[in-house]
Amino acid sequence: MPVKILMVCLGNICRSPLAEGLLASKLPKDQFLVDSAGTGHWHVGKQPDSRSIDVAKRNGLDISGQRGKLFSVSDFDAFDYIYVMDSTNYDDVLRMAKSDEHKAKVKMILNELFPGENVDVPDPYYGLANGFDNVYQMLNETCDIIAKKLMAQHP
Repeated sequence: MPVKILMVCLGNICRSPLAEGLLASKLPKDQFLVDSAGTGHWHVGKQPDSRSIDVAKRNGLDISGQRGKLFSVSDFDAFDYIYVMDSTNYDDVLRMAKSDEHKAKVKMILNELFPGENVDVPDPYYGLANGFDNVYQMLNETCDIIAKKLMAQHP
């Protein structure tokens, strides 16, 4: 039974697809399953933003096969770890939690890089093109840390 990790952002087209692709590329596929979802419904069934696809491609990852999904209460039982990209996503996901066990699964992703600081991954959707490069680098560094921790916890 693989360890299941879910990456969550607002629309599931910019940050969480990058985080999904990055973490999945750093873990053995027979031991870990990485997925992503959004707290908003606008992009369900759609590909990631073309700028996310481009920055991933420039760095050797293909995330074009991903499709937007909506976070649901059932994800708390389906996934072992839930990483959210910002404090709004964190609050939205926690509001849906039905138990302390569910709440304990939810973590701000950049707390892996900046422990306890609750730093948001900036949403590059309305920003400059280089925002996607910055988000990629931030998530790449963070996913290195998460992958090492997961491999140590689940040898």
